[in-house]
Amino acid sequence: MEQRRIRIGIDTGGTFTDVVALDEGTGELVTTKTPSTPSNPADGFINGVTKVLDLMGAPGADISAVSHGTTVATNKLLEGKVERLGFITTEGYEFMLEIARQAVPDGYGNSYFWVKPPRIVPADAVRTVGGRMDFQGNEIRPFDEETAVAAARWFKNRGITTLGVCFLHSYANDAHERAMREVLRREHPEAIVSISSEVLREYREYERSMTTLVDAAVKPNVSRYVANIHTRLEDFAPGIPFYIMKSNGGVLSADEVVHQPITTVLSGPAAGALGAGLIAKRAGFSKVLTCDGGGTSTDVSVVLDGEPTLTTEGTVGAYPSKIPMIDVVTVGAGGGSIAWISPEGMLKVGPQSAGADPGPLCYAKGGTEPTITDAHVVLGRIPPHLLGGEIPLDVDAARAGIDALADRLGIDPVHCATGILEISAWNQANALRQVSVKRGLDVRDFMLTTFGGSGSLLACRLVDILDLAGVVVPQNPGNVSAFGLLTVDVKNDYVQTMVAKHQSLDYAAVQKTFDELADKAANALDGEGFPRDEHRYSRTVDLRYFGQAFEVRVAAPDGQTIDAAYADQVAEAFHAEHRALYGYDFRDDPTQQVEWVNLRVTGVGPITRPELREVARAEGGALLADRALKLTRPVCFDAELAYADTPVYWRPDLRSGDTLQGPAVIEEFGSTVPVHPGFTVRVDALGNLVITKEA
Repeated sequence: MEQRRIRIGIDTGGTFTDVVALDEGTGELVTTKTPSTPSNPADGFINGVTKVLDLMGAPGADISAVSHGTTVATNKLLEGKVERLGFITTEGYEFMLEIARQAVPDGYGNSYFWVKPPRIVPADAVRTVGGRMDFQGNEIRPFDEETAVAAARWFKNRGITTLGVCFLHSYANDAHERAMREVLRREHPEAIVSISSEVLREYREYERSMTTLVDAAVKPNVSRYVANIHTRLEDFAPGIPFYIMKSNGGVLSADEVVHQPITTVLSGPAAGALGAGLIAKRAGFSKVLTCDGGGTSTDVSVVLDGEPTLTTEGTVGAYPSKIPMIDVVTVGAGGGSIAWISPEGMLKVGPQSAGADPGPLCYAKGGTEPTITDAHVVLGRIPPHLLGGEIPLDVDAARAGIDALADRLGIDPVHCATGILEISAWNQANALRQVSVKRGLDVRDFMLTTFGGSGSLLACRLVDILDLAGVVVPQNPGNVSAFGLLTVDVKNDYVQTMVAKHQSLDYAAVQKTFDELADKAANALDGEGFPRDEHRYSRTVDLRYFGQAFEVRVAAPDGQTIDAAYADQVAEAFHAEHRALYGYDFRDDPTQQVEWVNLRVTGVGPITRPELREVARAEGGALLADRALKLTRPVCFDAELAYADTPVYWRPDLRSGDTLQGPAVIEEFGSTVPVHPGFTVRVDALGNLVITKEA
């Protein structure tokens, strides 16, 4: 019998591990879920692999590759659980992190009330080293070995083993940073070190420092996590290619990702955005907002024509990061987010999460505080079990927790439960506004694609709050992130700052830099096993008008020689993009010069994407209630309304063309969709639920 080739995507979230397997020979897609195991994530990972192979009747030897999305780095940063770090920088710049940027959240009207958050490295854990480069990479003062050794020994004596190094202008010349790393290897060998010239070769020392420190902060956890899973996978099926999802929408081999762990800070969210974008495009929707609701957090992004938007101005929690990443905003509002009362007596939700262990009260695993999931259970919006009955839920424990919280607030339990969900919905709505309205997009033109185990639970409420066009819920929404992992190319990004005015641009120098970046990308793809004839490259350039403090990124044609015509073509694209973003440009004003800032090359190793199949069509085009109607149960959709018996439909029995009206609940193995009164659901040809508000 011919050996099958099965590619597996695994997305490990805070609560569940989602698994999708593709038989590359037949195109068959199989999905499943298994509880995450936070104490040892490799257990949940291997359980997921075993479970999906059992469903396919295949041995481990049939696996052709495994791609993995992880929220290890994301959750660490979101929850602010950063161990003590040390920072080494240029002499005279020890307060770089304290000064940061002058921007105040929510505008300068907030200046009086805003309290500067703690720095990622306190001032007493910063050490400086003598030596200085200029912006062109010329050495002004030599590297001071004596102060470097003193700094290394200072950190060693205080037991600080995770360090970030960022010297001024090291993007232009990294000699001093490399010398510092050698000193640390000699004097403090157990230290885990990140140097800025390897993490982010761009100017702006504050952002470069923060990105480097975030890389250092997550490096121990990501390295342990990846090594642990890789070892277990090797024991299970030796020699299988193992890839980790990156924040930029590509994957990288596990062996390489431990050297650049910051590229995984939005690993899980990036896979979901890609998967949802592909599904929405096939469904005929070109403007889409995605909402990926998990157990710990909710991730939202914008997808235009099937492609998620990218940014280098991203943040995770309180930490800015300049690496290229899919433009995802993450909020601590997942199914396990804890409801609590502030010192002022106000009801709050998140960002603390009960996660998978102990989990919500209804998990009956030792949880002590009510969560969003408990509120849904009490209101009847989700069933008294998860995963099609595999995990029973303790409704009485959830109700007791909500009752106790309501008693402390002095309100009735129904208002307490609906209040928890209303706060969560507004938290998600504010995140959606950040990626849409604040980017100049009109959300009324967008469909919302919801996925993840909890992503669809508040979909109708989000349509009400934001006045969205509607909602698309893919098949197996809990597994969309894992599905996205099967659609992802191997991708590496390289950048070099090269500030120059357009009129005096050195074309040969630009060509040389692009060629050097492309060589790095080619070597990386060679290492991933892609033959040269399959390599694809894309160039982008960050430009601005002289005097501006921000850049606009535009695509630059690949494979063409850099000359005046090429440069003018890029500048013209910049003018057009600037007008699209800000409503004006200076293309006809000779006094306003264009400035080139950063040159970027992305190397891509392409993979074969799975095909989406159409589902069976309903006869007569109307819902056959006896086919999909599972039961009725009391559900509360509004605190002002009583519980009402509500039909519950089993999604696998729905067919293309079926329609139904809310109030209703649609359940499937890994997810539930409450359909509020006043909403209509239509099942499209691909099996997606298309939910719209009745006129």
